[in-house]
Amino acid sequence: MKNKIRILLFLCFASFAAKAQHLTEKQPDTVVKTIYTSYYAKKFEGRRTTSGERYRAAKLTAAHLTLPFGTIITVRNLVNGKTVIVRVNDRGPHSKKFSLDLSQSAAKAIGIYRLGYAKVEITYVLWK
Repeated sequence: MKNKIRILLFLCFASFAAKAQHLTEKQPDTVVKTIYTSYYAKKFEGRRTTSGERYRAAKLTAAHLTLPFGTIITVRNLVNGKTVIVRVNDRGPHSKKFSLDLSQSAAKAIGIYRLGYAKVEITYVLWK
């Protein structure tokens, strides 16, 4: 009788553990959006970002209002097809027109540095 109870308890525990593992597994969701982007002004060089890092124009970073810090975004210029990969480390831009602020080196990489802003396609992965 004790062995049957032990076996039954073991099976219940194993079943519960399998269900719990299934519930905690996160599934990736690739997001593709078309937005307008701008880039940081020179005056922000060396200032602290919201994440606590210092802004460096030479690094490939970006600011977004809602994406988690550390999110990797692929940005593609829709006019010339150039792409750059950036990491979110700041909040902003605080504008209704723009959804993303790029560092100056990222803006140069996709050919929008002199233009000031551009329509781009962004791709990133969110974990549900």
